[in-house]
Amino acid sequence: MITVFGSINMDLIATTARLPRPGETVAGHSFTTAAGGKGANQALAARRAGATVRMAGAVGGDSFAAESLVLLTQAAVNLDFVKVADEPTGTAHIIVADDDGENVIVVVPGANGDVTAADAKAAVSQMSAGDVLMLQMEIPPEAVEAALDSARARRVTSVINLAPFTAHGTSLGAKADIVVTNESEFELFAGKSGFSDAQREAEMRVIHERTGQTIIVTLGADGVIAMRKGSIFRAPGLKIEPIDTVGAGDSFSGYLAASLDAGLPFADCLRRAAVAGSLACTKRGAQPAIPYAAEVDARLGGN
Repeated sequence: MITVFGSINMDLIATTARLPRPGETVAGHSFTTAAGGKGANQALAARRAGATVRMAGAVGGDSFAAESLVLLTQAAVNLDFVKVADEPTGTAHIIVADDDGENVIVVVPGANGDVTAADAKAAVSQMSAGDVLMLQMEIPPEAVEAALDSARARRVTSVINLAPFTAHGTSLGAKADIVVTNESEFELFAGKSGFSDAQREAEMRVIHERTGQTIIVTLGADGVIAMRKGSIFRAPGLKIEPIDTVGAGDSFSGYLAASLDAGLPFADCLRRAAVAGSLACTKRGAQPAIPYAAEVDARLGGN
């Protein structure tokens, strides 16, 4: 059983030929909306990977609320711990460039900012030893900390994706069993910058030996590297032409959590998650692009 405690948003997505520079206006050529939020994205990814999933978080009492939950509802994700807050449903304002699939995002937390430590404790209280708790950084740090502390007390495996990295990232990351970052987030977590590949691996080993945590760093087109139980693991992604990188990290995290929950060997968990993250880059949007288990498993032997 997986519980995802985190953000629920509506994504407002504009596409343009290239990202604007500071102070510049560029013409866009399409606009869409899609359910999003890192928490909801990861919950849907874990569900599409085959896990039983509970989502905990908050939406507003506005028209975006039902729309932000529609794909989770269709996927039969348990929403008993999603509350209706006074603030409007959170939104993410996304610009995607056609030329390379890169994006810039402005997130307005809305109802996500009303998630509390009490909400965290209530959600984790329904979990059992060996369950997986998935967290991110788009809800208040006090709520994330309470969830991590409660998980430790109940012997629940905690996985935190330190995105977007905040001033609380290092302290909160230190409380999790498994830490997932990209390259830049890892440098912020480690408090150092400018790592070469060898230096990054050495720093992962230092942190792991000090804390015992599993440390995972996604490397974009170069796949993923992880340090777990004294060993380094690597997994490649797929060779693709990216269309939109929105949601790739969330697909990775959700598939990782689901694969761990299923009891797969760690190397297989990592590879499956890397393939899922790659496939998410081949479609537009966050939740609409999250691949299904059949797609991922069909590509596990591919490149």
